[in-house]
Amino acid sequence: MTRRLVRGGVDQAAAAIRAGGLVAMPTETVYGLAADATDPIALARIFEIKGRPHDHPLIVHLADPENLAVWAPDAPDSARRLAACSWPGPLTLIVPRSDRLPAAVAGGRNSVGLRVPAHPMARELIRSAGVPVAAPSANRFGAVSPTTAGHVIADLGDLLNPDRDVVLDGGPSPIGVESTIVDCTVDPVQVLRTGAVTAEQVRSILDADVVGAAGPSRASGMLASHYAPRCEVRLVDTADDAAALAAGTTGARILDLTDDVARYGRELYTALRFADNEGVRVVIAVLPAAEGLGHAIRDRLTKAAAPRI
Repeated sequence: MTRRLVRGGVDQAAAAIRAGGLVAMPTETVYGLAADATDPIALARIFEIKGRPHDHPLIVHLADPENLAVWAPDAPDSARRLAACSWPGPLTLIVPRSDRLPAAVAGGRNSVGLRVPAHPMARELIRSAGVPVAAPSANRFGAVSPTTAGHVIADLGDLLNPDRDVVLDGGPSPIGVESTIVDCTVDPVQVLRTGAVTAEQVRSILDADVVGAAGPSRASGMLASHYAPRCEVRLVDTADDAAALAAGTTGARILDLTDDVARYGRELYTALRFADNEGVRVVIAVLPAAEGLGHAIRDRLTKAAAPRI
């Protein structure tokens, strides 16, 4: 049954979106579970299949940067400037929600996260569907995000309906960690989640102050525990620390890709999934330097290592 879900072209996937179905689509960050962002019934299936709390907002994906004016006419200047410089790309902007988007997509909030993905298959799907798509990561809520079609099938294959849903296989996600989220409804803007677009880049584009997250959880990835495998994750700063800890830890495996931070991002979630599949009890992960993409990898590992909800 799950084999029937996987497709390599967008025509059937776009038809599924228009008919109220779900499509696991590749993006440059991770695979997303997409549905028509204007259809509350389709959105309800995303929450149900993921096991996601209904007050946890979804990110809406647009096909082209100019669509910001259509779906967020009241977007502040900071959002328009960031979109002009960073879309398509791994940057989500929190802006005032237009009445054209239902409250359900935003977890009942008056603001909503928008982005234009850089993956050509994702943009082709959105254009062909003719509607923006809501697309959180295509996995069960709180678990390790998927970066291949195979990961999606492993997580959701038994929950999706091959008669109405589609998994698009666009190859491995080239970045491998979720988008940066910037809240443009506050001044100064806040980086709610780190990603491949850094706070320094946001600050440079805006030529203004940029601060870290403050206030209640209002975007994906803001919970203390997230992106978590079944195995325990312990964090260390150096390879020597990892070796010392592993020597005294039964069933441990070291994860250290700090010599190539881009590879660390691409392979992080695959490595955590592999550890679970191999029955590893403890992953000892060496943290990359706190710079560039390293900030995002440190964030994901910290959440994976946090006490589970």
